[in-house]
Amino acid sequence: MKILLKPIQFIYCIYALLVFIIIMFAVLPFVLIASVFGIKGGNFIYKICSVWTRTWYFCIGIRHKEIYEAPHNKDQQYIFVANHISYMDIPPIVAAIKQPLRVLGKYEMIKVPVFGWIYKAAVILVDRRDATRRSKSVRALKAAINHGISIFIFPEGTFNETGKPLKDFYDGAFRIAIETQTPIKPLLFIDTIDRLHYKSIFALTPGKCRVVFLDEVEVNNYTMDDIQKLKQLVYNLMDEGLKRYRIYP
Repeated sequence: MKILLKPIQFIYCIYALLVFIIIMFAVLPFVLIASVFGIKGGNFIYKICSVWTRTWYFCIGIRHKEIYEAPHNKDQQYIFVANHISYMDIPPIVAAIKQPLRVLGKYEMIKVPVFGWIYKAAVILVDRRDATRRSKSVRALKAAINHGISIFIFPEGTFNETGKPLKDFYDGAFRIAIETQTPIKPLLFIDTIDRLHYKSIFALTPGKCRVVFLDEVEVNNYTMDDIQKLKQLVYNLMDEGLKRYRIYP
């Protein structure tokens, strides 16, 4: 049966890619214009990307759903963190977070033709080739926070291919949270691995795509000596949350 479905899935993936590209070219002029208007322009770019995501989801049969395990204050500034296991982790960010936001993204993505222009205009780039470039990214994240904008970081850094709910976290998000005294808001991307497995771009499938908002973690009582403690607390919250929604070996 799976062999018979493979050609259908391949056609679906090509269709989804074509729709993605068509919408991308439709929003590109608005992104380029907005990119010259500083912070307000950047905020508008995320609204454009949200429309892009929701339109694409509708066209390809993906159902976005937000689950709030705790009340979420859209007027509060946060450092958002989430699990990372698929390229489909990117669309839920702009679909679910409805407040001024900047995402920390990989520098390498700007090399993708056309999409790279939008990506560069929308995210804070991290170039891990040396400490100087990494420090520049951290300063940009802190600058966004100083302007009242929330930030989003994948604390795992790269795809989790371990088969476990999470891989080890880096310190960056938690260090910035303590330094700027900004609460952490953990999110769970439950279904993105089912929508698009990291092994192949031709693994895309329609279906549900849930984002779970966990309770925020205040950092008021933490100092720089408590980074590992804070990191472990958030890790445990997310690990337990993922196990509530998915079955792991």
